Amino acid sequence: MTHVYSISLGCPKNRVDTERMLSCFGPGLTPCETPEEAEVVLINTCGFIGPAVEESVQAVLDAAQAIEGLEPRPVLAVTGCLVSRYQEDLAKELPEVDVWLTTREVESWPARVSEALGRPVHNPAPGERVLSTGPSYAYLKVAEGCDHACAFCTIPSIRGPLSSRPMDQVVDEAQRMLNTGVSELVLVAQDLTAYGRDLGEKDALPRLLERLSTLEGLKWLRPMYLYPAGLTPALLDFIKDMGRPLLPYFDVPLQHTHQDILSAMGRPFARDPRIVIDRIRDRFPEAILRTSLIVGYPGETDEHFTALKDFVRQARFTHLGVFGYCDEEGTESFKLPGKVEQQVINERREELMRIQSIISEEMLMEFEGSTQEVLVDAPHEEWPGLHVGRCWFQAPEADGVTYISGPGVEPGAMVNALIDEAKTYDLVALT
Repeated sequence: MTHVYSISLGCPKNRVDTERMLSCFGPGLTPCETPEEAEVVLINTCGFIGPAVEESVQAVLDAAQAIEGLEPRPVLAVTGCLVSRYQEDLAKELPEVDVWLTTREVESWPARVSEALGRPVHNPAPGERVLSTGPSYAYLKVAEGCDHACAFCTIPSIRGPLSSRPMDQVVDEAQRMLNTGVSELVLVAQDLTAYGRDLGEKDALPRLLERLSTLEGLKWLRPMYLYPAGLTPALLDFIKDMGRPLLPYFDVPLQHTHQDILSAMGRPFARDPRIVIDRIRDRFPEAILRTSLIVGYPGETDEHFTALKDFVRQARFTHLGVFGYCDEEGTESFKLPGKVEQQVINERREELMRIQSIISEEMLMEFEGSTQEVLVDAPHEEWPGLHVGRCWFQAPEADGVTYISGPGVEPGAMVNALIDEAKTYDLVALT
């Protein structure tokens, strides 16, 4: 038996890495609620932007303090993007950490942790993971790294170039996840539309989607991180013809909508973003669109921001994430003139979210009185009898949720429910 306390920070791709690492402890893994109970304290960090770096460093410091003076002292292992970005500095500043592991050394994790514990190595089977997302859904990471050169992004320097996983390996892992009873697979990569490009494979993503769609137990297949440049008419036609379980849910990270700013960002799709939005809606009138935008990018003027607001009002995204620009050393944007004051960045973000809150509530109100399938994720933490679930148009950990109660409602169940009430970002449903 190995008692492990783990923290996974950052994106779903990081969570997948954490779940793989946990499988290295074998069938004797015993999760712990606190660091003090553990033999191993595992922290998988995020280092994408400044606030994530601060959160990750604080998590390591808190864990080190919690286990200080314990006898025997748990092994403190730190991995993830923060380590890949700042390993030399961290090792000097945090000697309390026993094992440092970059994102490119995940394969060596079993040997490293076994050495630290003084135990035989347990090498998990390919695709083996310890799911941490509950009984309803699982993330499926199909590729690592990125070949794009967006001026604001640290990912290529942290995670390396695009590295697609072999298709057979992805499909086998998907079936392994479905065999645990989950109903939904959420496909993640830095750019899902680039899958297979580094392997010289043509139409790799459609072939992967086709193979996954036939797997036993799969009810929802949700693609995330679809770069606009990769959403070609041919790919969209394929998705339309394929139908369920592939959901007409399009997570298209535009980052901005004005050509001046898109060009300065080095985005792979710097033309009018309306092209890809119209391309999707022409084929999928019922499509759910989600995007992320950055405000306060160097050189963003009031005119640029006004154009961005107008675009959001016209495009009417169901889901929208707005992020203030972070000036990250080592990126091309760090060198750019025309930096926007932090107060202005905060004001622009708040204003854009006010606009989106109105749009979101109006769009969700259209579902009132309808019957929808709801996938139940977990019991509500505070209200007995109430559960938290999602309709097909709500991605886990990214969008709003559906609060649901009634007969047959339990974690992992997919039930038909009447949408009783729409709130700004969430729904209330009854079976």
